[in-house]
Amino acid sequence: MHGLTKSSSQTARTVCIIQRRLTHYRVPLFEALREKLADRNIRLDLLVGKGTTAEEEKNDAGELPWAKPIPTHYLAGERLCWQSVQGHLGAADLVIVTQENKLILNHLLMLAPRRFKLAFWGHGANLQSGNPRGLKERFKRWTTNRVDWWFAYTQMSADLVMAAGFPGDHITVLNNAVDTFELRQQRQSVTIEETRALRESLGFGSGPVGVFVGSLYTDKRLDFLFAAAEAIRGEVPEFHLLIVGEGPERDKVQAWCAMHPWARWVGARFGREKAAYLSVAQVMLNPGLVGLGILDAFVSGVPMLTTDCGIHSPEIVYLENGVNGVMTADDLDAYVQATVHLLSDMQALDALRTGCRDSAKEFTVENMARRFADGVVRAVAA
Repeated sequence: MHGLTKSSSQTARTVCIIQRRLTHYRVPLFEALREKLADRNIRLDLLVGKGTTAEEEKNDAGELPWAKPIPTHYLAGERLCWQSVQGHLGAADLVIVTQENKLILNHLLMLAPRRFKLAFWGHGANLQSGNPRGLKERFKRWTTNRVDWWFAYTQMSADLVMAAGFPGDHITVLNNAVDTFELRQQRQSVTIEETRALRESLGFGSGPVGVFVGSLYTDKRLDFLFAAAEAIRGEVPEFHLLIVGEGPERDKVQAWCAMHPWARWVGARFGREKAAYLSVAQVMLNPGLVGLGILDAFVSGVPMLTTDCGIHSPEIVYLENGVNGVMTADDLDAYVQATVHLLSDMQALDALRTGCRDSAKEFTVENMARRFADGVVRAVAA
């Protein structure tokens, strides 16, 4: 591990971030972070590998001309990953890695003597784990305290890290975000006439519309969504449901929509097309796992209603109940009644829309990059 230490004669401030894979939605963050660190006389080295076979099939890889590719090898049925960084970390003052049990390099960095500081970037736990008290999660909690600094996705992540015994004054809360500037511009460009024409093309009348936006898989609890939509339609006869997304449960969605002519599935939509579909809705319905999709609700001004289902990603902390969205008990009747109430109370709906717009200004990739850069400075100086 001698190649992983920093020469004592090296004085340059350098932070090195190692990514198992680079997704396109992270590119704006790293561009902004690089600029903000340069302003603080800190160089950013970004080392990136390749994802698993399944991840590569998503076609969501990002590219940065200044990022440095590193050899990446998967072992044991892709349950373990080895990335070679030999020769890349000699100048580093701080090395940031994601907290993944499968990363063999992480364990070597934690256990071997090193001259640089080591930091984790992550959720603090696997929030979708089917066995949170199992060996994998217990091992992850053990690794939590084997680094010098933490970059936590959200305050929820920070709380989990502190609960494992890590000192709070060595944690930076990033408020994880994606670049929403373009979506905001696209949404503002959609005219009333376009929205009206889109409603007509969908076969929607003048009644309220609920929209689901996201991947179609088990954790999204689509059966709950269907049951809720049917009950809402029973109380609000002109209600329509629009489903935007793709995934392994698309056949289930298609079959259900075929039996309910007041519902439409339009597949995955991106960019301005997604913004246009969001413009037809009054509320966003997602009773299952909520992650970064909450930013779509904020930027589009379409308040999200979800449930306290216990499998949300850390970004769920952005939802302030009754301020910028609604979280009900994990109960079908409670969810339905909350939605019906909101659709019949324009004053309450407008208040949530205002809350969404305010939150859209707070949770941006620019603010995330600023928090990240401030944390790097603190970590290097600690």
